[in-house]
Amino acid sequence: MVDNFENNHVNEKAAAPKTSDQNVHADVKGDVTYDDKVIQKIIGVAIEQIDGLLTVDGGFFSNAKEKLVNTDDVTAGIETEVGKKQVAVDMDVVIEYGRDITDVAEKIRKVIRDEVAKMTHLDVIEVNIHVVDVKTKAEFEKDSETVQDKVTSAAKTTGEFASEQTDKAKDAVNRGTDKAQEKIENNQDTRVK
Repeated sequence: MVDNFENNHVNEKAAAPKTSDQNVHADVKGDVTYDDKVIQKIIGVAIEQIDGLLTVDGGFFSNAKEKLVNTDDVTAGIETEVGKKQVAVDMDVVIEYGRDITDVAEKIRKVIRDEVAKMTHLDVIEVNIHVVDVKTKAEFEKDSETVQDKVTSAAKTTGEFASEQTDKAKDAVNRGTDKAQEKIENNQDTRVK
């Protein structure tokens, strides 16, 4: 009985028309969907090198973890609505002082549209850019120092201070020891005489 099943199965395969790989794949149905964080990451990486864009910033509370610890979360401050064929994006940004804000915003929109389309074939139908601040590069770098950076710096400074104090204490103890040794030697010299 098993032999009969195998023979029928082989005959069905032989009788099936030969198709190209394209036709075989076209017959396979299914959807590809994207999680918001995937689109946010594509956008975050794509806009990293835009000249004049200092950061995507959702404000102090949404960026609290970045302010506490150094992280490389490129999705921070980017909100997306992802459908089956379209994407809408909202973001808060900080632009470098002195730049043409409208020009920087158009570059952001173009890069987002192109990268998302290239990687996902989704249409970016809307990119809402809310400029929350303008800063010089120096201001931005100063403000970007995290609590972790500050603690590290304080620990280093404290360590250097403690080391200096230890050295001073050692010097004082050595001077005291030397003086005590001199007194002992002087007392022994006076007794011997």
